[in-house]
Amino acid sequence: MLPAMDAVTISPKFQVVIPLAVRQALGLKPGVKMQVVHYQDRVEFIPVRPAKTLRGSLRGISTDVARDSDRI
Repeated sequence: MLPAMDAVTISPKFQVVIPLAVRQALGLKPGVKMQVVHYQDRVEFIPVRPAKTLRGSLRGISTDVARDSDRI
């Protein structure tokens, strides 16, 4: 099922309020840094997460891949 899409309004100061359902789904808190990306005809906001939160995210990944001969 696709998530419901909320519309937001850009304020005179070019600010937007992220809808509550989106904030809760992503675990966003006040002060979280967001990377803003212009991609084709849209704007994307990507939460900047500390590298420490990635620890263990690749557990179980296969490392048996063919390597280029000039790489160690």
